[in-house]
Amino acid sequence: MARFAIAEDAFDIAPLRAGLLRAEAGAYASFEGWVRNHNDGRAATGLRYESYRALAEAEGERILDEALARFAIADAACMHRIGDLEVGDLAVWVGVSAAHRDAAFAACRWIIDEVKSRVPIWKHERYIDGDAQWLYPQSQDAH
Repeated sequence: MARFAIAEDAFDIAPLRAGLLRAEAGAYASFEGWVRNHNDGRAATGLRYESYRALAEAEGERILDEALARFAIADAACMHRIGDLEVGDLAVWVGVSAAHRDAAFAACRWIIDEVKSRVPIWKHERYIDGDAQWLYPQSQDAH
């Protein structure tokens, strides 16, 4: 069964990946999103993610269910951090197993795009100059 979760602490992706192993799966694709040291031309020191947890997890589950219906995949999972993160920290992970790589890659990309545009998780970025600002979700067409 697909799984979406919010994590308050750093997490290990190895058991998440292992949970996607299936006899019928010949492919696995994943995405890891890390906190970077810049955004929009500004040097950043880190960020804080906040969420409406119950709604975020419910919407995340819906996205994973939609991915299972939309793509020829065996399973999918996603974990997203909340709280204060530093540059280099893992913020989000998506994993997909499928019989073939094309479906695994396509579903993985679709899931992260949908999570970023639909799940109520908000980002408050801290800058090196001491300023901070809330960043709003972008459409899935933005890169």
